[in-house]
Amino acid sequence: MKLNSIFRLLVITAVLASPYFASGQPPRGPYVISPKVNADKTVTFSYLAPNATIVLLGGGQFGAVDVPMTKNADGVWSVTFGPIKPDIYPYSFKVDGVTVNDPANVYLFPNERFKGSLVEIPSDVPAIYALKNVPHGTLSYELYPSVEGSTGTIVVYTPPGYTKEKSKKYPVYYLISGTTDTEETFWKVGKVNLMLDNMIAEGKAKPMIVVMPYGNPMAKIAEQTGKDKPADVTSRDGEDALKRMKLFETDLITNIIPYVEKNYRVITNRDNRAIGGFSRGGGQTLRAAFNNVDKFAYVCSYASYISPAEMDKSFTNITANPAKTNKDFKLLWSGIGTEDFLYKGTTEWEAYLKDKKINVKTYAIPGGHTWMNVKQYLNETLPVLFK
Repeated sequence: MKLNSIFRLLVITAVLASPYFASGQPPRGPYVISPKVNADKTVTFSYLAPNATIVLLGGGQFGAVDVPMTKNADGVWSVTFGPIKPDIYPYSFKVDGVTVNDPANVYLFPNERFKGSLVEIPSDVPAIYALKNVPHGTLSYELYPSVEGSTGTIVVYTPPGYTKEKSKKYPVYYLISGTTDTEETFWKVGKVNLMLDNMIAEGKAKPMIVVMPYGNPMAKIAEQTGKDKPADVTSRDGEDALKRMKLFETDLITNIIPYVEKNYRVITNRDNRAIGGFSRGGGQTLRAAFNNVDKFAYVCSYASYISPAEMDKSFTNITANPAKTNKDFKLLWSGIGTEDFLYKGTTEWEAYLKDKKINVKTYAIPGGHTWMNVKQYLNETLPVLFK
């Protein structure tokens, strides 16, 4: 053995043996698999906490509310729950009163606040969002010049064939997530990319680009200027909420759309531009579309509305001439869950539009203010865009 080889071996041995190196390693403990989806649609959740006195499973959207877990001799707490209806659900653990996500699970819910873990229970027949053996589009993260000198973030889906068909241009769907969600939520939880892959392959939807913005530019400004994130609004249609929605609208119209149209092969007219969103994103959708009728021909509101009072005050351009509005919007679509806390306001807004002779396509299904329902809204609207 050469001297330089012996020297390197001695150095490596010394480093590995050093207290610094050893102390930098995470504790091993028993290997934990969680979650484990069983054949009967039950799910086994596990969490390593040998010193905890009580661990509870939290998964309210699939019926698990503070379900006690049992500790084994290795300090691993477990519980098997279900069967659970096939879908994608958030869950967490409460360890001695502190809510945590699942460290054995890399799939997290993108959110400004607590990032719950995600579990997918597959259906016997592949779901509308299942990963299938079809051509797949591409997801790209983009940074763009945003409002007040900040830098914004968007995720862009380009359909299969985009990189090969260099001369082809595409319509664009601007798709905005809900309150506290991020630009990642529509693909990580809503699975819009896989849904479109499947629909395009089956000829059910037109190939399109989907632009997913971050709907809270005030938070980006605060983050990039060293300030605290702004507190949540206290009223969905209060002065503060409307101010923030206007800031997003300004960002969308003056920054995001021009950036996309400069950097992607898109068809730059209103007939090939759609906008949609969930919850707060639905409110941003409606206000941006109604204030910029020249920009969007397709409008999709997922679990959101504008109050009749605000419509009468701010959007007489929509209601004063229903024939023009019905011609301008090739689609005005509103979906809501019957257990959604926004159900009453949404149905009142839909009735208001119909009373004003505005064509609105309504869609009500069981369920609450959840991303399980959002995937159903996407399933209804993606096939009818740009047709």
